[in-house]
Amino acid sequence: MKHFKLISAAPIILSIAACTNTGASYQPVIDGPVGPNYGADLASCQNLAAQQGALSSDTAGKAAAGAGVAAASTAVFANSGNNVRDAAILGAAAGVTAGALDQNSKKEAIIRNCMAQRGYKVVG
Repeated sequence: MKHFKLISAAPIILSIAACTNTGASYQPVIDGPVGPNYGADLASCQNLAAQQGALSSDTAGKAAAGAGVAAASTAVFANSGNNVRDAAILGAAAGVTAGALDQNSKKEAIIRNCMAQRGYKVVG
């Protein structure tokens, strides 16, 4: 059963790791020419976003909710202690993943706003 949990969580972990143009590494689409300071401006904005941490402040709540919903639904339909525990673990992992994705979106918004304040026409 341990291998099943690892295999079930692997797609979540790999999908987050594969996102190279997200979060603090995000590089926005700029409309129009960029000047010689673009690289330094982008690095500065990315550093600002990186200071926000990896998880959002409500990640613990999302993890608890995911664990509770998954455990409750498994308890009703499967009625096995190990299945309930495994479902709770996967539900919590899904909640943590949701928190990390939410935080990545916030970091991207920080970078877009920062670049716009530096005079770039950010379109995406």
